[in-house]
Amino acid sequence: MIGADPRRVFAAACLGMLLFGVTLTTLGAVLTPLIARYGLNKADAGALMALMSLGILAGSLVFGPVVDRFGYRPVLLAGAMGVGLGLAAIARSPTAAVLAPALLAFGCGGGLLNGATNALVSDITPEGRESGLSLLGVFFGIGALGVPLALGLLLPQVSYATVVGGLAILVVIPLMGFVVVRFPPPKQAQGFPLRRVGALLGDASLLLVGLMLFLQSGMEITLGGWSARYVNEVLGLSEDRSDLVLSLFWIGMVAARLVLARVPRSWPATAVLPAFQGMALAGAGLLLAVPGVIAAAVGLLLLGAGLAAGYPVLLGFLGGLYRDLTGTAFSAAFVMALIGGSTLSYLTGVLGDRLGLRASLMIVPVAVMAQAGLFVLLRPRMTRPVAADLEVMTRD
Repeated sequence: MIGADPRRVFAAACLGMLLFGVTLTTLGAVLTPLIARYGLNKADAGALMALMSLGILAGSLVFGPVVDRFGYRPVLLAGAMGVGLGLAAIARSPTAAVLAPALLAFGCGGGLLNGATNALVSDITPEGRESGLSLLGVFFGIGALGVPLALGLLLPQVSYATVVGGLAILVVIPLMGFVVVRFPPPKQAQGFPLRRVGALLGDASLLLVGLMLFLQSGMEITLGGWSARYVNEVLGLSEDRSDLVLSLFWIGMVAARLVLARVPRSWPATAVLPAFQGMALAGAGLLLAVPGVIAAAVGLLLLGAGLAAGYPVLLGFLGGLYRDLTGTAFSAAFVMALIGGSTLSYLTGVLGDRLGLRASLMIVPVAVMAQAGLFVLLRPRMTRPVAADLEVMTRD
């Protein structure tokens, strides 16, 4: 990392991750006024969310090979510009037909930022990946929390379009940061090792991580997109109060990741993740099985905290497994993750139209239990030194 200041690089990564947090929650936070503005039903709204998720998927597919071959700066710049365009469209788009392609660019920008910032932090914190990724995740939570919190506080005074438009203007700050910060050089500047990528894509550890992140992303996007609507529609809370309740999900995630960033290295990830999965399951039970706004609020807080460990633990393991192809490995994992985000969120909308949101959100506790089952298979791989074996295998 010649010539790159790790502190400035980490700060730039945090700004990018903050933007991704904004990307992932803005549409869900303004879903109720968008439904009213464009006359959408739940399936239409779910299709818009799936379109944004498709954009995130596309960005996740592209970023890895690009950062490994050409470096981080072009990916981060393109990501920030895509997010700025999407926020402007959400604020000012005259029709849903115009909004749809802008949401694709919005999601793509977020996908580029999410992947590149995680890979970047994994690269610059080789001795403490889980802690570095947890701290990075705090900024995701701040961005994700900021949108529903700002809307909940400001909607009585100003329109959602004014708040989202202001966020679009603020994108210029991280954009300028990406221009001036010196990033690490590309790892594969002399050419892309296709043979090693083939070995990576055939690795069972990558498949298991990807499947777990499929469920992880599905739960996060589903809760971020539908929780405010659930509290508004099922529990009868006003629009601005619903956004404030949704913000508790992100508060729980931010708080838990601050704790994770300071967890001693003597605490194995194989013990940390199951404990957090249990917390998420308890939160889902409170949200869906116990009637009342207070139970929903506490449930969302526990869900946010319980889901906080997934990405730092799993990406920390993957980053150590493929040190010289971090971007490509993360790209493959994020593609699987975002397929889950798109699928589960859209399915929640379709089932919500037919069965109601309380029944459709049962997807969340089912996904937590499925993720725990997959972790039983991954856990032995995390406790043995497979990284060196893989490096030999991919080099031969």
